[in-house]
Amino acid sequence: MTAPLIPLNDGHFLPAVGLGTYQIRGGQGVDQVLTAIQDGYRLLDTSTNYDSEGIVGEAIRRSGLPRSEFFVTTKLPGKYHHYEDALMMIQESLFRMGLTYVDLYLIHWPLPKRGLYTEAWQALVDAQKLGLIRSIGVSNFEPEHLDTIIEATGVTPAVNQIEIHPYWVQERMVAENKKRGILTEAWSPLGRGNDVLTKSVIQELAEKYHKTPAQIVLRWHHQRGIVPIPKSRNLQHQRENLTIFDFELSQTELERINLLEKADGRIDDQDPNEYEEFD
Repeated sequence: MTAPLIPLNDGHFLPAVGLGTYQIRGGQGVDQVLTAIQDGYRLLDTSTNYDSEGIVGEAIRRSGLPRSEFFVTTKLPGKYHHYEDALMMIQESLFRMGLTYVDLYLIHWPLPKRGLYTEAWQALVDAQKLGLIRSIGVSNFEPEHLDTIIEATGVTPAVNQIEIHPYWVQERMVAENKKRGILTEAWSPLGRGNDVLTKSVIQELAEKYHKTPAQIVLRWHHQRGIVPIPKSRNLQHQRENLTIFDFELSQTELERINLLEKADGRIDDQDPNEYEEFD
């Protein structure tokens, strides 16, 4: 099974579910990504800061599938926001993966205290013109950050990848992205270690639809127009996470899941206006 495709604002298409590779590394990581590819994953999400770019490239080569079948995402670390640094880092990521282009390249965090994200965005715009990147986007950007780069360059991001799960529903940001024609992706869509999958409403819906709790939450994302990027080393879980397109939650059920939101629901309290990436 492969995920259906969703159109981006630049004419490209993104698979509706991706595989996250945070903390997936080494030879074992190559095997895990390769198995995911064999099960149907085509959207592979990595980052320079995850130290998993190499295994993603290697898994693609070992798969024997054409490069054109994959949608590879990687991200710019905060320490490379200066224009020339960003251009060099984009090339470095391609060398690490052994690819000639990346399908989607994101600025990982805005780091507004440093005030360089517009410069970084210009580098992505120019790298796209050079053919190094197919689609360009951002991650963890708030509305004011989005408007700043759009006004400065005239180019709207194709994607904004943000933290979303039932404890951090993000209705405001999903609406803000949609208003600008930006697709929302969700990192840590299952809550990364919190107890959301054990909640009674999730358990009840899992039993009703004969699905796992994770499949219920991923379907919740999908029906909200969000592309979730679940990470799992477990091969069975990888397979299950892709099998969410054969049932549908009601509007009432979606709203019941929304009610799980918490005022302090962020996993690591990473406020994009304050967070200094990996410092």
